[in-house]
Amino acid sequence: MRAQSGDRNYWIATERAKAFSAIFPDAVFEPVPADIPQSVLSADDAMLAVVTGWMGHIGPVTPGVLADLLGVPTGEIEKALLRMEASGAILRGKFTDPGMPETEWCDRRLLARIHRLTVATLRKQIQPVTAAQFMRWLLRWQHVAPESQMQGERSTLEVLRQLEGFEIPANAWERQVLSRRIADYDPKWLDQLCLTGAVGWGRLSPHPATLESSNGDQPNRRRVVPTSVAPITFFVREESDWMAPHASLKDAQGLSPVANQVFELLRQRGASFFADIVRATAKLKAEIETGLWELVAAGLVTADGFDNLRALIDPKRRAGQGNGKSARPRHSSGRWAILHADSAVEHERRSESVCWMLLKRYGVVFRDLLVRESNLPKWRELQLAFRRLEARGEIRGGRFVDGFLGEQYALPVAVESLRSTRKLPPTGETISISAADPLNLVGVIVPGDRVPAISGRYVSYRDGVAVEGESLQHSKVASL
Repeated sequence: MRAQSGDRNYWIATERAKAFSAIFPDAVFEPVPADIPQSVLSADDAMLAVVTGWMGHIGPVTPGVLADLLGVPTGEIEKALLRMEASGAILRGKFTDPGMPETEWCDRRLLARIHRLTVATLRKQIQPVTAAQFMRWLLRWQHVAPESQMQGERSTLEVLRQLEGFEIPANAWERQVLSRRIADYDPKWLDQLCLTGAVGWGRLSPHPATLESSNGDQPNRRRVVPTSVAPITFFVREESDWMAPHASLKDAQGLSPVANQVFELLRQRGASFFADIVRATAKLKAEIETGLWELVAAGLVTADGFDNLRALIDPKRRAGQGNGKSARPRHSSGRWAILHADSAVEHERRSESVCWMLLKRYGVVFRDLLVRESNLPKWRELQLAFRRLEARGEIRGGRFVDGFLGEQYALPVAVESLRSTRKLPPTGETISISAADPLNLVGVIVPGDRVPAISGRYVSYRDGVAVEGESLQHSKVASL
C-alpha cells in the first residue's frame, strides 16, 4: 500500500503499517490498511526494524544518506545503528573511500561478500607474465639492471632492506652484491649504518658443528673452521621481527678452547671491546682474532661495525698489511657481542614480518621462488600470513607469473611495475651477476642447470633468459 507523510510518499507492506505509524504518526494510508493482528512496537523498535531491513541489502552507507532516504532525523538512524552494532550485526568503518570524513556502516555478512567479490575481481584483472619477463623485471626491481642502480648512504639502507635475511658468503657481499646495486659504492656507507645501529649483521643459519652434541666420552668430530665464505646476512634492526631466536646453547660445540673462552666472556659481560676481551682472557691478540672469527663463522657473535668482519676475512689486514696499525682487525672500531634475536615476538607477527621481507626482495612471492632462501618458516605458515595480508587489502593475490603452481602474492606497486614492463621491447643486453647473488635463479625461475652459490662463479641473463655459454666464460675468468 501507499502512505504519505508530509511531502513524501512511501510504499509499505500491509503487515508493517503499525510499525510505520509508530515512526510517522501523521501518515495517511491509501487504501486504509486491514486490521491485521500485530505486536505493538515503540518508535525506537520500529526504527530498528526499518534500519535492519535496509542494512541487509544497501551496502556501505552513512547515517546521513540513510536518513535522507527515509526522511527521518539522522540522530534516530544513528541510535538504531548503534543498537545493531551492539548485537554484532553490522560494522563501522570507511569502506568505499578511506579519505571520506564520515563513518560508513555495513552489514557484516554483506561486507564479507563484497570483500570476497572484490578480491576475486582484482585477481581476474591480472594477466600473468612469462618467467623470462619476470626475471628481466626482477633485475630492475633489485637495481642490478643498467640505469637502475642507486647511490648514497640512504640508498645503501634501501638495498640492505631488500636483501636482509638472505645469507651470502661474507667475502661476496661488498665486492659482488652491493657494488652491483649501488653506483660508486663506498664501504664507509655500510660502516656508518652499522655503527649508528640502523643495520646489524651475522650468520643466522646454525652451523652444523654447534648443533652436534657430544656422545659420552666421544668428542664432537665437527669443528668450526674460520672461513671467508661463511654465510652471513644483514638485518634492519627496526624491522627485524622476522628473525627467529637462536636455540639456547649451554655449551657451544665445535669451537676451539679460545673461542669457547671468548664466547663465555661475552655471554657473561655483554658487548665488549677487543682490548677488554684480550685483557680479560689473558690471551694473545692473534688468538682472540682467530677465536672471534670462529664465533662469526658459527653464527654466535656479531659486532657494532662491519669493518670488524671486513678485517677478519681479509688476509692482508690480518697479516698487518695496509695503512699502519689500523689495518689490523684488533683496531676496528666497535664492540663484539652475542648475536641473538628477540624471542618475545608473537608467532603471527613474526610470520607476517617474514612475508613483508620476501615481498620487498622479490615483489612477487610464490613457493618455487623460495628454493634458495634459508631460515624461513614452513610455506603453510607463510601462506596463512599472506592470506591475512590480502584480506586486509595490504597486498594482492592472483596469478602473476605463468608456469608455476600454487598461490602467488605481490605488492600492489610491484603489480603495476610488472604490468608496465611487459611491453618493453627486447634489448639483447647481457647482465652478469655473482652465483652467490639472490638473483641466481637459473634452474629455479628460468630454465637451465643450477649454478652453485659460490662467490667465484657467475651467471648471465639476456632479456631474462639464462645464457649458459657466457656464464661459463665469466666463471673461468673469475677463477683466474
